[in-house]
Amino acid sequence: MNVILAVKQYVSKMVEDAGPGMKVLLMDKETTGIVSMVYSQSEVLQKEVYLFEKIDTQGRETMKHLKAICFIRPTRENIDHLCSELKAPKYGSYYLYFSNFISKPNIRSLAEADDHEVVREVQEYYADYYAVSPHVFSFNIPTSMRGGQWDIDALDRVCQGVLAVLLSLKKCPMIRYQRSSELAQRLADNIRQKINEEAKLFDFRRTDVPPLLLILDRRDDPVSPLLNQWTYQAMVHELLTIKNNRVDLSKSPGVARELQEVVMSAEHDEFYQRNLYLNFGEIGQNIKTLMDDFQHHVKSNQKLESISDMKAFVENYPQFKKMSGTVSKHVTMVSELSRIVGERALLDVSEVEQELACQNDHSSALQNIRRVMANENVTDLDLLRLVLLYALRYEKHSNNDVSGLVSMLTRRGLGEHYKRLVPAIIQYAGRHVRGSDIFGQNQTPLSLTRRILKGLKGVENIYTQHTTLLAEILDNLFKGKLRDAMYPYMGHSQLRDKPQDVIIFMIGGATYEEALAVYNFNKTQPGVKVILGSTTIHNCKSFLDEVVHATGHAAATRPRQPSGPYRSTVSSSFF
Repeated sequence: MNVILAVKQYVSKMVEDAGPGMKVLLMDKETTGIVSMVYSQSEVLQKEVYLFEKIDTQGRETMKHLKAICFIRPTRENIDHLCSELKAPKYGSYYLYFSNFISKPNIRSLAEADDHEVVREVQEYYADYYAVSPHVFSFNIPTSMRGGQWDIDALDRVCQGVLAVLLSLKKCPMIRYQRSSELAQRLADNIRQKINEEAKLFDFRRTDVPPLLLILDRRDDPVSPLLNQWTYQAMVHELLTIKNNRVDLSKSPGVARELQEVVMSAEHDEFYQRNLYLNFGEIGQNIKTLMDDFQHHVKSNQKLESISDMKAFVENYPQFKKMSGTVSKHVTMVSELSRIVGERALLDVSEVEQELACQNDHSSALQNIRRVMANENVTDLDLLRLVLLYALRYEKHSNNDVSGLVSMLTRRGLGEHYKRLVPAIIQYAGRHVRGSDIFGQNQTPLSLTRRILKGLKGVENIYTQHTTLLAEILDNLFKGKLRDAMYPYMGHSQLRDKPQDVIIFMIGGATYEEALAVYNFNKTQPGVKVILGSTTIHNCKSFLDEVVHATGHAAATRPRQPSGPYRSTVSSSFF
């Protein structure tokens, strides 16, 4: 199970089906992002694709010598654009590929529009998701709820997307869902109905142990998206935001023009691939090693004393240039992360966050939050997340002082939208909403013993004490301890043996901390493969936007911070 490989195979097959010759890749906004996640521009050029166009671009030049490979989502808008294209074709022939199910009426519309008989092929290729890494996918849906219920458009898109993932991986799973979430149950039911309707498509070779689709709700763990992160990939997303493998550094001081937008792709960057899950301290050491290797490479190429030396340098120049770009990119990125950490006093903030997430000492927590609030370097966003974590953990505490902390925020100059977020987070994921006991406030003797043992073992790093609820769910699932009462099966069948292939889908967005938990689980469990999918990949800012939309609080959250404006994670441009 590898979602990047699945999407790449679809794209490769599209290009191969068109045969030899010059080609244009005609896409929509979403499929453009989907392809850009798995293929670099140079890789696509090697497949004789010399032009990339959007299906809705007006005034495109007519080039009859090109074959058009059309890869689009089968939306009504895209079908209309494609019909217009076929009525006045700009290319010699068309190969039509849809990223999901296309209806018979839409097929009929396309056939009627093909007056010039330029269409050579029509296929459904189910690459209808953003492959973030081999074990992580997303749909780039920034908000999935309205007033505590599914946004209907988001539900349809998620259902289509999950089905596409299953078809691309050739899995017909048993389905379990979080009982405390009506959203999870509704999605599970919709997916099961569609699998039954399309039974022939899902008629894959049976395995001894069927694959499992487990549907979870973000609201069961509102803590993970509120925490600052200290592994490379997660830090970049938290402090700078990754959008379709791209990071905007244009607002960062002193960054060279050619580095104002950088690509952070583990598929095409070996250093990033090796380091994306390492903590910030290790990254610093590895950056130094990278620079030392580069400097050694530069010195060895300065001795051009013969024709053979010059020839070797020219042959190695592309690799040398690539190495130079890698060094410049990661030195710039780590320098910018270091600047933000220092300016925003994030070490101090993170220590208090971890205490709120992992310890149960009300007096100490309150004292530490008040201390951090006195630090003028701490940003509004970081103050807010401390208050939200406090409000969630000590929601029912007899000495709860949320109102006092909100008053302190007001004195710091924070606006009304901040005040509204405190009741909003309780409405979104308070104790009355959560099905799981993330803070251990309803402890059984077994869970209490486990927490005491964890405390006695200590932690290597006070900034990474927190363990996601997802990690605990995975552990229980593969030990056969995930209770059917809390995570029932959709239908009557049940797994009798430990599953080998598991697809977890998180409604309301996942985090890179959870992606790391899945990565570590796969690494330590031979013969088992887990994939994590979600509506979006959250950082704190995008998560708060989700909370606002989900609870119906109309005010937009726009925390003031030095690292850029508050944006939702929407797909970005291709290449």
